Amino acid sequence: MFNRVQLLEINADQAGQRIDNFLLTRLKGVPKSRVYRLLRKGEVRVNKGRIRPEYRLMQNDVVRVPPIRVSQQVTAVPGRSLRDVLSQSILLETEEFLVLNKPFGLAVHGGSGINLGVIESLRAMREPHAYLELAHRLDRDTSGCLLIAKSRRVLKHLQDQMRHRSMDKRYITLVSGRWAKERREVNAPLLKQTVASGERIVRVSNQGKASFTRFKLLQHYANASLLEVKLETGRTHQIRVHCQLVGHPLAGDPKYGNEGFNQTLREVGLKRLFLHAAQLAFISPASGEKVKVEAPLPDELAALLKKL
Repeated sequence: MFNRVQLLEINADQAGQRIDNFLLTRLKGVPKSRVYRLLRKGEVRVNKGRIRPEYRLMQNDVVRVPPIRVSQQVTAVPGRSLRDVLSQSILLETEEFLVLNKPFGLAVHGGSGINLGVIESLRAMREPHAYLELAHRLDRDTSGCLLIAKSRRVLKHLQDQMRHRSMDKRYITLVSGRWAKERREVNAPLLKQTVASGERIVRVSNQGKASFTRFKLLQHYANASLLEVKLETGRTHQIRVHCQLVGHPLAGDPKYGNEGFNQTLREVGLKRLFLHAAQLAFISPASGEKVKVEAPLPDELAALLKKL
């Protein structure tokens, strides 16, 4: 329950974001429909005036938020084991950002039946109202470098780098078959679709978004190849679909993979998707210097390579 009128002055980090997004972040537990009703009825005001949901806040704006009654809800909080894992997984932290070595199997954010993701857990571990926002995303089954901004200004700077392809994201993956050394890129547009069951599927389609992936062969095995992958664009399931397209699906991939290949690797211990965000390089918004962070290959993936 938010039982008092709140007068919130917008600072430099908060400036530039839409009022609806600001309220959704601030009013945890309040249904989205209720937030938009407050805006529509003029109960939320900026500098004493009514505003539309798409209004972008400016520094020193004063936002009036009325008292709001919400049904009592049990807020999910991370348990001690999850807090310990996340604390130990921080690869680098500054006043601007933190880079986490995200564990396999952990979603980056809640939703679709998941109460707690990485970002909700980290927020719960920090001071109330501390700003933490995902600069990009990793699939639940992908481990490795995850970049989180600690202010809106930093978030915008990092997202601009991704938009202009100046952020360097590299992955390590194991694929089926013998990858040709001369195959160094796949350029094929990808279209994201949701099927009747609600499952999200990505296909190569001329109606999709431009998608470009670079590859470097690291090692051949008997019936598999270890690759370094550089993403030039960041589409959903991009690496998985591009590798499937050229006949080399990822090891342990239940959606786009080869079941016979996956079964062979399960017999020697692979219990997950073999995809790891191994390296992240970007420019520090404050210093202008290049930052490079590496996440070591998880023990279970390194152990599999030894067996191969």
